[in-house]
Amino acid sequence: MQTETIKEEKTAIEETIEISGSEAVLKALIAEDVSTIFGYPGGAIMPIYDALYDYNDRLEHILVRHEQGGIHAGQGYARTSGKTGVVFATSGPGATNLVTGLADAMIDSTPLVCITGQVFAHLLGTDAFQETDIINITTPVTKWNYQITDANEIPAIMAKAFYIAGSGRPGPVLIDIAKNAQVQKINYAGYTKCTHIRSYRPKPIIREEYVKAAAEMINNAERPFVIFGQGVILGGAEAEFKNFIEKGGLPAAWTILGLSALETSHPLNVGMLGMHGNYGPNMLTNECDVLIAVGMRFDDRVTGRLDRYAKQAKVIHLDIDPSEIDKNVKADVPVWGDCKETIPMITALLDAKQRDSWTNRFKECMDQEIEAVIHEEMHPSTEQMTMGEVIDQLNELTKGDAVIVTDVGQHQMVACRYAKFVKSKSNITSGGLGTMGFALPAAIGAKYGAMDRTVVAVIGDGGIQMTIQELGTIMQNNVNVKILILNNRFLGMVRQWQQLFNEKRYSFVNIESPDYVTVAKGYRIEGNSISNREDLSKALATMLDHNGPYLLEVFVGKENNVFPMVPQGCGVSEIRLK
Repeated sequence: MQTETIKEEKTAIEETIEISGSEAVLKALIAEDVSTIFGYPGGAIMPIYDALYDYNDRLEHILVRHEQGGIHAGQGYARTSGKTGVVFATSGPGATNLVTGLADAMIDSTPLVCITGQVFAHLLGTDAFQETDIINITTPVTKWNYQITDANEIPAIMAKAFYIAGSGRPGPVLIDIAKNAQVQKINYAGYTKCTHIRSYRPKPIIREEYVKAAAEMINNAERPFVIFGQGVILGGAEAEFKNFIEKGGLPAAWTILGLSALETSHPLNVGMLGMHGNYGPNMLTNECDVLIAVGMRFDDRVTGRLDRYAKQAKVIHLDIDPSEIDKNVKADVPVWGDCKETIPMITALLDAKQRDSWTNRFKECMDQEIEAVIHEEMHPSTEQMTMGEVIDQLNELTKGDAVIVTDVGQHQMVACRYAKFVKSKSNITSGGLGTMGFALPAAIGAKYGAMDRTVVAVIGDGGIQMTIQELGTIMQNNVNVKILILNNRFLGMVRQWQQLFNEKRYSFVNIESPDYVTVAKGYRIEGNSISNREDLSKALATMLDHNGPYLLEVFVGKENNVFPMVPQGCGVSEIRLK
C-alpha cells in the first residue's frame, strides 16, 4: 500500500514542468479559450510580453496606442463576442490609465480580466519608479482584484479571475502581478478552471413563490408594461424574452443597453426609455398598472424623479443581482435569478392574451411623436442635415444587420433612438458612465469579437478627439471598421442644455476640429467629408463597401436638439416633445 502511494507521488511530480510565472499566465489564457489580447507593454510587465513572443501562434495581441484604448477595445470585444475581454498594461501610469475603462465596465456589467505588471515585491511601498497602489485605486471599480507576489498563486488566481468576471452579473477583474512573480520558476502541474468559490453565489436561489406571484399579477393586469435592459443579452435570454412578451401580449421598451435584445421592428417593441427616449414609453410608465423590469437597474436617466415614477403601478423586478432590487424602486414582487431561467418559469404560468387596446396607446403616442419630432428629423426643412436622417440612411443600407458602436453625446441618443437592429449584441455604447472617447477603440474590439459583421463607429466631433490616436491601431492591424463622424462643431449635448436651461450661455462648448480626412490619410485610412444632403447616400454606400477601414465625416446642423426630452429634475410624464 505504501509502495503504491510512493509511485503515485512520483508520477505526479514527473507530470509537472518548470515554467515561469509569465508563462503560467499565458497558459491560463489559452485554457480559458482566450484568442485576443489588447494591451501596451512596459517595464513592469515586460517578462509577460517576453513570454508572449513564443505564443504568437495561439494568442493574438493587438498593440493599442493608449491603455484606455486597450480597455475600451476589450469592452467592445466582450460585448459583441459574449466572451471575457483581456487587457494587458504595465504598472504606474499604464495601470492607472485603465481606471476609466474599469469604471465603465463595472457599471455596464462588462466581463474583463485586466493583467497589470507591478514593481518587484521588495519595492512595494517604497515609491519605486512607476509604482502605484493599483489594488486600492481600483477596488471601487472592479468586481474583484488581487495582487500576486508569488508565482505559485498564478494558476488558481487566474482561474478565479475568469470565473468571477464572467459569472453571475459580469464585471471587470484586475490581477496585479509583481515582476518577481513573473520571472519566478514554478512546478506547473496544469490548469483547472474555477467553478465554485465559497461565499460567492453568482446566481441567487430562485424562489418559486415569487415566480407564481409575478405570473398571477401579470395575468390580472389590464395595462402591464415591460421595461428591459442588458440583463436579457448578458443572460442569453433573447428567445425566452420574446416568447414571454408574445404570450402575454406585453408591450416592451428598452434601456440603451437593452437595445437589440429584441428586434426593433417587433410589434411589441414600443421604443426607448429615458431622458431622450420615446414619448409613449415615458408617458405610459405612469399609466400602467403593472411594471415588469427585466435585467435593468432603474437608472436615474430612465426614471427621472423617483417620487413621480410609476407610483400607480405594482412593480415586478427580475434581476440576477439582488442588490439592484429595491435599490431605487421598491419591488412588490422581487424575482431573483438568471433571467434565462426565471423568464420561462413565468411564461409557463401566463395566460395567452392580446392587449390590443393597451398596445394601441403606445402607437397613438408614437403617432404624436412622429408628427412633432420624427418627421422633421427625417425630412428636415433646412439645408443642413440632421443626425437622424444620417442614421436613417445608414439603416437603409445595412438593413439593421450592422454592429453600431456609439460614443457619448447627442449622436449617441440619436443613434439609439433611430438605429434599426435585427440581431442581438448589435448596439455597443457607454451607458452608465457615459465615457467620451469610448467608440473608436470599442469599435476595434467589437470587430475582433464579430469578424463576420459590419462594424460602424458613430462618433461626435468631441468624442473622436479623445481617443483619435487609436487610428494607429486600426492602421497597423488593418481593422475593417467604418468611422462615421457626425460633426456639429459643438459639444452638442452640453450646448443643448446650455441653450434650454442656461439662457443660451454657450460656455466653452465651441470646439474646432482638424481636417479628419487628412488625419485619416496620415494613418493610411481612406476617407471623405460631406456637407450636402444629395451626397449622403452615395457617401455612406462608399464607406460600407470599401475593403478596409474608412472614415466619413458628415457635417450636420450646428444647433439641432435631441427631442423628446425629460428635463433633469422632472418626472418621466413631463417629457417634452419640443
